[in-house]
Amino acid sequence: MILELDKDNLAEIVNDNDIVVVQYSASWCGNCKIMKPKFKKAASENESYKFVIADAENFPESRKLANVNNLPTFATFKGGKLLNQVQTNKLEPLAQLINEITSN
Repeated sequence: MILELDKDNLAEIVNDNDIVVVQYSASWCGNCKIMKPKFKKAASENESYKFVIADAENFPESRKLANVNNLPTFATFKGGKLLNQVQTNKLEPLAQLINEITSN
């Protein structure tokens, strides 16, 4: 299941869950729209992780957690800390990012 933020509270979610995977996006971002179904599919295949979509334009505090400067950006958090991030519009780098969680 994916949570789409409706307020700037990603820090709470990261602190309340052991593993969080975030897609930072924006309503105007075409590549973000392309990646959203792929992100949802990854969420359905990794149900033990919390998946979140955060609007990087509307939620600046959430954006700061991963120092986002390009969209879409995907970030993983483990134990309340940023583990890694990748800026991509392709499935393979996203899959690699998610697979890294178990090795760290």
